[in-house]
Amino acid sequence: MEVILDMAFPFLSSEWMDAARAIRAKYQDQAPKITAVIRINQVITDVPFGDGTVKSYMDTSTGAMNDQAAAMQAFMGGKIKVAGDMMKMMALQTQMPQTDITAKVAEEIKAITE
Repeated sequence: MEVILDMAFPFLSSEWMDAARAIRAKYQDQAPKITAVIRINQVITDVPFGDGTVKSYMDTSTGAMNDQAAAMQAFMGGKIKVAGDMMKMMALQTQMPQTDITAKVAEEIKAITE
């Protein structure tokens, strides 16, 4: 299936997921290895499509993806709830590689997000 990367899709829609995966695949050989592993169940409420279950507020999820300060504000305001090994999740903040390639991937994912 051909994925169109020059248009935006609703966050977490099937089309958005396909486009985000295509962007990741495009840079797979250039991106640094991810050394941290974590599995998170996410529940987003008020999703405008589908039957899925991912838990946070839709406006919070898109805002948190685009703005780290918005993510912290949503967390402190109770719009993002965390259960489980909080220390492991917090440790990821310093373990995720930050390079020009990871910034380009993030920029392209933002560009495909409505």
